[in-house]
Amino acid sequence: MDYRLYFVLDSVLTGGHDAISLATLALQGGVTAIQLRCKECPTRDFLRLGRLLQQVCRSFRVPFIVNDRVDIAQALDADGVHLGQQDLPCSEARRILGPGVILGVSAENPEQAREAEADGADYIGAQTIFATTSKQDVGAAIGPEGLRRIVESVAIPVVGIGGIQAGNAAACMESGAAGVAVISAISLASDPKGAAAALRRSVFGAYRA
Repeated sequence: MDYRLYFVLDSVLTGGHDAISLATLALQGGVTAIQLRCKECPTRDFLRLGRLLQQVCRSFRVPFIVNDRVDIAQALDADGVHLGQQDLPCSEARRILGPGVILGVSAENPEQAREAEADGADYIGAQTIFATTSKQDVGAAIGPEGLRRIVESVAIPVVGIGGIQAGNAAACMESGAAGVAVISAISLASDPKGAAAALRRSVFGAYRA
């Protein structure tokens, strides 16, 4: 999985676009993975939207990740699932999903990151790097140095999330992150495709293999 520009598509933060159109614009701009976040969706609506979004992701050959819901991911045969600290424990998710599904876990500190790695996570979503209004259930910003501490605590890839824009994305990459995850930087932009392209230039310019 290419974690460098990871777009979290929140079903209620679409900037006036329908979700599929927004995803298409983001993919045209160069995002390398998409996660569907659908906190308020009834299960059937989540499944329907997920199926449509998965088709778009496949047409661009990028991974499709489901937020929180292991059952939805299984039903769709999604590429992966991302779990928060209050969701199904990583060890249980790995037992259910088996070894072939990408499993990400959010972490606010090195201790949470190491636990997730030991329990079978494939990558860490390190939060919150900069102040954000896209998610209400996150702690204080840890900044690039906090991100670096998480990166150095595990051997698996770490993706920074929270308040990331084209102007500060490079700082995350310079802290050792495998990529950045964004929500509103693309979804609430007046030009989502252009915003994705600007982020891609920032991230890819700072990337070191």
